[in-house]
Amino acid sequence: MHRTAAKTVFANVLVNTLIANVTTSFLWFALTFWVYIETRSVLATGIIGGAYMLFIAFFAMSFGTVVDRHRKHTVMLASSVISAAAFLVAGVVYLWQPEAALLDIGGPWFWLFSLVILFGGVIEQLRNIALSTTVTVLVEEDRRANANGLVGTVQGLAFLVTSVFSGLSIGFLGMGWTLAIAIAAMVLTFVHLLFIRIPEPAPEPDPNAASALDFRGSVAAIRLAPGLFGLIVFSTFNNLIGGAYMALMDPYGLTLFDVQTWGFVLAFASTGFLIGGGLVAKFGLGAKPMRTLLLVVMGMGVLGAIFMVREWWPLFVIGMWAYMTLVPPAEAAEQTVIQKVVPFDRQGRVFGVAAAMEAAATPVTAFLIAPLAEFVVIPYMKTSAGNAQWGWLLGAGEARGIALICLLAGIIVVVVAGLAFFTRSYRKLTELYANAPDLEGSDGVDHPDAAEPDGGVDAAEPAPSEIDDSVIQRGGILRPQADDRGGEGARV
Repeated sequence: MHRTAAKTVFANVLVNTLIANVTTSFLWFALTFWVYIETRSVLATGIIGGAYMLFIAFFAMSFGTVVDRHRKHTVMLASSVISAAAFLVAGVVYLWQPEAALLDIGGPWFWLFSLVILFGGVIEQLRNIALSTTVTVLVEEDRRANANGLVGTVQGLAFLVTSVFSGLSIGFLGMGWTLAIAIAAMVLTFVHLLFIRIPEPAPEPDPNAASALDFRGSVAAIRLAPGLFGLIVFSTFNNLIGGAYMALMDPYGLTLFDVQTWGFVLAFASTGFLIGGGLVAKFGLGAKPMRTLLLVVMGMGVLGAIFMVREWWPLFVIGMWAYMTLVPPAEAAEQTVIQKVVPFDRQGRVFGVAAAMEAAATPVTAFLIAPLAEFVVIPYMKTSAGNAQWGWLLGAGEARGIALICLLAGIIVVVVAGLAFFTRSYRKLTELYANAPDLEGSDGVDHPDAAEPDGGVDAAEPAPSEIDDSVIQRGGILRPQADDRGGEGARV
């Protein structure tokens, strides 16, 4: 497949992912804003955020197996249909029950309404895992870090649009029209996908993966790359600390701004995603993405510790913006390493395991931090004893308890990331990444735009059913395969 054609397909997939990410984030943010404004409960927003990540942790590993077993285009179509159906069910519940019942945390309708919306959003992880593996198919190895930067840029743009329109939608239209917009947008992603063709082979069934939860196959793929498990554990720990920010960010912001203004503040801060992703897309991650990852995470810890030390909105907003600038490089570094050192036919399962472990960490923190903040730390910081002990550093104000939690979380991140430089996993994975086979070298695997002198891929773009084995890039650990087309198309 010609490079230009591959870029066009990749661009279309990114646009479709942008629409889908905007939609699911839009509704999730709107639900969080709506519940907090109506209840003023930090506990309620912590439950919503924690439940979302808990859903991801529960489903992500199975999602990875689904991605490996099916064409990526099919997976993306299924994601759109299921999300739209879930949002439609939530709309029916909203019309059926009064808002008072939907906002009663102790009642069943709050849980049903919230969980159906969150399930529709979590299904989006199917598309995101499929997108990560599609980068391996469509982008040559030395440009994957840049492509992952573009993915981060798209996610940042989705966050920007979501931040503005979620606040405006809840503030001016209410939850009912917000649901209607989300349903229509998910239908749009489905229609758009019908016009996209991803040049991928039919996945070859794995005889060792009989169940939908192929934990054994995922572990085997991770063990093939020494140090990869350490990377996933580190990312999991980083998400463990990130759960504190998830539980407390919206309550803190909504103490400083009204909901409409808070939406615009989040939109401004999310331009950091665009800049961070754009820098990675332009310059890559360097020869040692693991080193880049740890340095970036240390920077995130410093920012997380200081951007609430005073109840001063410019410090908070600029700190959030800088923090979000560092998120795309961190995520791109992890994805780039996995795409190079894991075989293509197992990448979905590895990305699924990583997503499951990292997501599982966040609700643990969110469920602990939200009640701890509401019932212990915030009341303590309002006392004379708390103010006397911490006032010299954090000042006085309504949300000083939230600031104290974020300060301690940031310090922990910096220390742990610094210690990670001295681990065996860091050394082994850095060496493996540097020495993995060069996909543009003499390993027998060509890129979509490569042409073999002995009759490889033509300059003209072949039909999807005619894609040759040589078109597909398998990642750093390669397994040569015979030229067997036996009616099923090319195999990975």
